[in-house]
Amino acid sequence: MAGIHLFVPMLHRRDAVGEHTRTLHALLSAAGVPSTIYTEHADPETADETSPYLEYEVDAAPGDLLVYQVATRSDMVAWLGGRPERVVLNYHSITPAAYFIPWNNGIARMQERALVELAGLAPRSVLGIGVSEFDAAELRDLGCRATRVVPVANVPASPVEPDPTASEVLARRRAGTGPWWLSVGRLAPNKAHEDTIAALFLARSGDWPDARLTIVGGPIEQNYSGALRRYAADLGLAGAVEFVTRLTPGELASRYEAADVLVMLSEHEGFGVPLVEAMSYGVPIVAYDSGAVAETLGGAGVLLTEKGPRRVAHAVGALLADDGGRAALTAAGRTRIAELGLGHAGSDLVRVLREVADQDPTSLVRPVAGGPVRPGRPSSH
Repeated sequence: MAGIHLFVPMLHRRDAVGEHTRTLHALLSAAGVPSTIYTEHADPETADETSPYLEYEVDAAPGDLLVYQVATRSDMVAWLGGRPERVVLNYHSITPAAYFIPWNNGIARMQERALVELAGLAPRSVLGIGVSEFDAAELRDLGCRATRVVPVANVPASPVEPDPTASEVLARRRAGTGPWWLSVGRLAPNKAHEDTIAALFLARSGDWPDARLTIVGGPIEQNYSGALRRYAADLGLAGAVEFVTRLTPGELASRYEAADVLVMLSEHEGFGVPLVEAMSYGVPIVAYDSGAVAETLGGAGVLLTEKGPRRVAHAVGALLADDGGRAALTAAGRTRIAELGLGHAGSDLVRVLREVADQDPTSLVRPVAGGPVRPGRPSSH
């Protein structure tokens, strides 16, 4: 029986792409579709869930559909481009190399290579699925002949229950303090956490001297994450800025429960899962208009077109002082959650993939292999 098999460079838990892939695999299996997760590199935490991608050459069956989770570079791309099976790209956005050049040339080169690889594989794919229209447009610009938009499959449509112990500890810690800002996102340069730290400094220098900030996210680039901590300390904020990572879903829920505002000043976002999480917990949002942020937010937050620290501090302060405005944004956030259709995103993705898998493969002739296509944004799309 033909299967729908998933390919990802490395399968990580507590990672957006990894959890999306695991969720999609579980949904396909539950629907009776043969499905295996193949990886280039094994993660010890998930090794029992995956197989080396070259083993697919033995496992292959006529009519199989191969779904590649695109987020970074991988030797699998050239291999997939040479396979006779139909390939679908499930695109989670590639962070532009420019954000990493000041910090890590190795990562920057890897990101550049990832775009070159994607540009070579996109025209050979039968479908590109973006988690947002922002990402789908990038796929079209890189040569995908057909695209669809389906949000990530693993974002809960309803909030996770907060961890009682964590909530109790946080309640004691924040007693008698000022507003608590929250920023959620990997410690990667495109997330621009330094802009949030600078805005907090100005807020504490003005009307909110007791304001505090929690940054939740794992370090992606050690030079950058170290610089963030030094920056906070140099501004005298070592006791006011907290860095947290490796939280359970319940512990993360407790952080949202304790927060007064989510501040998201990222400069490149393909979707923005923290926006959805904040809306589901009723936390008002101040965000910078970049990438897919406006598309995901849908008006259910304060959207900034510029993010100088004084502008951000003022926007956060005005929101915290406006009870009616916060209530309106909270209500708009719950409406936006329903509009995004996250509750059925996983089943929608399975349906789209099964529709492609059920099509006559001979009607979907893939272009012959050739040299890589130079990445760009052609005006014809």
